[in-house]
Amino acid sequence: MASAAEQLAANMNFGAFAKATDLHKRLLFTLGALIVYRLGTYVPLPGIDMVAFSQAFQNNSQGIFGMMNMFAGGAVERMAVFALNLMPYISASIIVQLMGSVYGPWEKLRKEGGEAGRKQLNQYTRYLTVVLGLVQSFFIATGMQTGGMALHPGPLFIISTCITLTSGTLFLMWLGEQITARGIGNGSSMIIFAGIVAVLPRTVGTLLNMGSTGDLQAPVLVGILLLLLACIVFIVFMERSQRRLRVQYPKRQVGNRIVGGESSFMPLKVNTAGVIPPIFASSLLLMPTSVATFLNQNNAADQPEWMRIIGQVAGTLTHGNWMFTLLYAVLIIFFCFLYTSLVFNPDETAENLRKYGGFLPGIRPGKRTAEYLDHVLTRITVIGAAYITIVCLLPEFLISSLGNAFYFGGTSILIVVTVTMDTVAQIQSHLLAHQYDGLIKKSKLKTGSKAPVRGALR
Repeated sequence: MASAAEQLAANMNFGAFAKATDLHKRLLFTLGALIVYRLGTYVPLPGIDMVAFSQAFQNNSQGIFGMMNMFAGGAVERMAVFALNLMPYISASIIVQLMGSVYGPWEKLRKEGGEAGRKQLNQYTRYLTVVLGLVQSFFIATGMQTGGMALHPGPLFIISTCITLTSGTLFLMWLGEQITARGIGNGSSMIIFAGIVAVLPRTVGTLLNMGSTGDLQAPVLVGILLLLLACIVFIVFMERSQRRLRVQYPKRQVGNRIVGGESSFMPLKVNTAGVIPPIFASSLLLMPTSVATFLNQNNAADQPEWMRIIGQVAGTLTHGNWMFTLLYAVLIIFFCFLYTSLVFNPDETAENLRKYGGFLPGIRPGKRTAEYLDHVLTRITVIGAAYITIVCLLPEFLISSLGNAFYFGGTSILIVVTVTMDTVAQIQSHLLAHQYDGLIKKSKLKTGSKAPVRGALR
């Protein structure tokens, strides 16, 4: 059976879109916010020797820096004020969500605090974002100063760099919240999406250039493009896949009538966690390795032993390396199960069904229903985690076989496709709401126009 969004898409026309003025405002606000973000990726940090930094970036652009640069929309290679992007905020969100599952007071806020508890946890996330941003920017500033990339090295350079990079992250965090509230889509996802799309043409151009110069054979190039298209189709199919559980409501007598007895479906998405697990996994892998790479890129002979050890460990976490691939897969699977457990509570869902008189056919309400929901959710989460892991690791195998010259991560593909689908779904829901509002207004106008006529006939 087609959903409301699918029915609307079948009957959608430009006339309905032209009349949705509120949707126009939201789209324009989102577009303006993303333009502001893109402009900020071209504003360089003060006091940076860009020639020295560009050379250092080119020497490390195929590893962690390449991934950071793609998520930041090219801000890393220009060392712009938005070079940290939203990574400190994402890392802070991971820590707060983990603490909300194991730390008693925060768990109580998450489960019983309601809207006030959610706001309090969001405030903790903001505070932790400031701390992580300052720590990360301090190591970056120290690394650039040690590597000879500071025009005027000293405490003032470190302080100004820390303040600028942390402020850039906080501004993007605020901008993402504004997009969520006043625009279209999830603000943080839209900012990351804009950064990836901004460097996508250059990535495709590099791939085509490799084919024209002979670095990639024509059959290999065609195979990569077909594989990319098949990957997109596979993502769309899996994101729309769901397990439907039938929910039955018993008949009951209200006065002289028998009501109820109808049934509905509880949809459980195969990928309940969405795009969150690969983003979280990438953030955790990027944060320590980026700091270590900045600290150890130059003057290795003058560095202490512990810094050289950190540099060697960071060197193993590069694209195409088995250690990076293994950690990436483990973190993706871990966050799939963690985030699914946070957004869907079988006990709470079973209790709500029992309160409203609903039950799953053949399953006793209460504890048995919760156990069955947990069993079904675990099985489909295994499928969802395997699907995300395959999509995210497939380009890693291409990198290991074709070399680091080819890079477009599976996480990037997943983010682009899923954010596009979510944004289109939100646009359709706004159009559907606008059509309902129009029908209600028309019915009120018709009712109002008939009232005077009836009064006159009397």
